[in-house]
Amino acid sequence: MKRSLIGLLSMSLILAACLGDDAGSTDPALGDSCAIEDLALVTPGTLTIATGEPAFPPYVIDDDPTNKQGFEAAVAYAVANEMGFTDDQVVWTRTGFDDAIAVGPKDFDFNIQQYSITEAREEVVDFSDPYYETSQALVGYSDSAVVGATSIDDLKGLKLGAQIGTTSLAYIEDVIQPDEPAAVYDDNVAAKSALDAKQVDALVFDLPTAYFVTAVEIEGSEIIGVLETPDDSADFFGLLMANDSPLRNCVNAALGRLRDAGTLDALADEWLQSAGDIPTISS
Repeated sequence: MKRSLIGLLSMSLILAACLGDDAGSTDPALGDSCAIEDLALVTPGTLTIATGEPAFPPYVIDDDPTNKQGFEAAVAYAVANEMGFTDDQVVWTRTGFDDAIAVGPKDFDFNIQQYSITEAREEVVDFSDPYYETSQALVGYSDSAVVGATSIDDLKGLKLGAQIGTTSLAYIEDVIQPDEPAAVYDDNVAAKSALDAKQVDALVFDLPTAYFVTAVEIEGSEIIGVLETPDDSADFFGLLMANDSPLRNCVNAALGRLRDAGTLDALADEWLQSAGDIPTISS
């Protein structure tokens, strides 16, 4: 009996030692090191982050991400710092929105530019776990036929528009499914012209962009309603990386810690206004 107890105690100590080794491994899967010197970076010792040219509020203020002002600029530095980089170890570069998604090598470690995570994009690039979930919103004038709508069904007979290649356009086509095909525009300037000419009743944007558009780009417009999003149509923003990026696990580990600490929610509250008393249009 004594020998059996000693044997069990020895096995317990061995098991505890093994579990202790596992507990001390790094966050990412397979125990990969996230030490800066072990990361596969575009430039060793430096985190290269890309954003748009230009970059707009409320994501980047004054088109200068280095001032850490704006939601995505602040998130980028929060991720960098959580990964162990100091601010002076962060370098910014600029890319076109579609250029960054194209097949091929990247000159950045990750790109933060309101990229919605989609299956089609994931065929050619990698995404981090989401750092933000956004809603879609209707933008129009106070005399628009959209005013007073309370459900998606109320929108089906109206003419709606959105920018090409956006989840806003996908929301119109997949969720609202209007009687007339959505009007599609290359940029917000063309969308504004269509709204002014009453060629559309309203435009659809993600909510943070809708705040910027109504405040800066389309004078006299307003957010008419926030569109309720079905679970299978939720729009998640992720950090874009090269396909099969070796950084993905380490970036996700940093994002996970920021999420658990409430940092991502706090930054969203600081830089992205909530819907307030704007009505929600139910699905």
